[in-house]
Amino acid sequence: MNNSVTKFILLGLTQDGDKQKVIFAIFLVLYLMTLLGNFVILVTIKTSQTLGSPMYFFLFYLSFADACFSSSTAPRLIVDSLSQKKIISYEECMTQVFAAHFFGCMEVFVLILMAFDRYVAICKPLRYTTIMSQRVCGMLVSLAWVGSCIHSSAQIALALQLSFCGPNVIDHYFCDLQPLLKLACMDTYVINLLVVSNSGAICMVSFITLLISYAVILYSLRSHSREGRQKALSTCASHFTVVVIFFVPCIFIYMRPATIFSVDKIVAVFYTIGTPLLNPLIYTLRNSEVKSALKKLLCGITSVDT
Repeated sequence: MNNSVTKFILLGLTQDGDKQKVIFAIFLVLYLMTLLGNFVILVTIKTSQTLGSPMYFFLFYLSFADACFSSSTAPRLIVDSLSQKKIISYEECMTQVFAAHFFGCMEVFVLILMAFDRYVAICKPLRYTTIMSQRVCGMLVSLAWVGSCIHSSAQIALALQLSFCGPNVIDHYFCDLQPLLKLACMDTYVINLLVVSNSGAICMVSFITLLISYAVILYSLRSHSREGRQKALSTCASHFTVVVIFFVPCIFIYMRPATIFSVDKIVAVFYTIGTPLLNPLIYTLRNSEVKSALKKLLCGITSVDT
């Protein structure tokens, strides 16, 4: 599609100079915490002898997806908060659309795999090691990578169909399909319908699937011992918290026509920056095995230094 627009201007979260400085400081700290938290989980799982179960195998990829997902939007928000003109080229914009949807979709699929793992562990404990073998887990993660690539490729294909002839001001802090649709100088009804049926459907169907799976898990816990029930509930509560924080904002953004609301940017902050930051905290603070492995890792590092 031929375009007379070769670059876009991002408005960011605010146009107020003083507020932009505050945004720079806050989101720089949050982003660094996100990278540190997810890096710690990656290293802990990779080096620990006790975190070899499929749940932690999937948690490893969730942390990787979190770090990459946050990196697809947060660095530009941080840099732009100190810039007078927040300019992004057309090529960089398309790259950001692809990266954000690829790693966002990867997170969706990994969350589904983690829910499936908990379902098998709780509802079919005698067949758990057979069903969730290392080979099967590897295949499931590979399918998640392929599915994410297909989704993001579809999104970028839709974005490349849009024709821009001005204006070129995006009322957001990163490039995404919804704000781009508002700038296109063409009929975007069909493309918007495809965006909703793609991103929106993935979010909604995945969310409903996860809710059903956790409902089945909770129902099956009736026959477990009190100790086993409490441990399973603690694990599922962590997973469910992540699911709600991630999916509710996504559904709000993508399950609707190309209409921009004033709260969109704040809502987007929750799933692009908030969730990748909270995941390491949720999975470490509520998981005794991860905390124990982390302590061993830190003790090992300390002993080497001394």
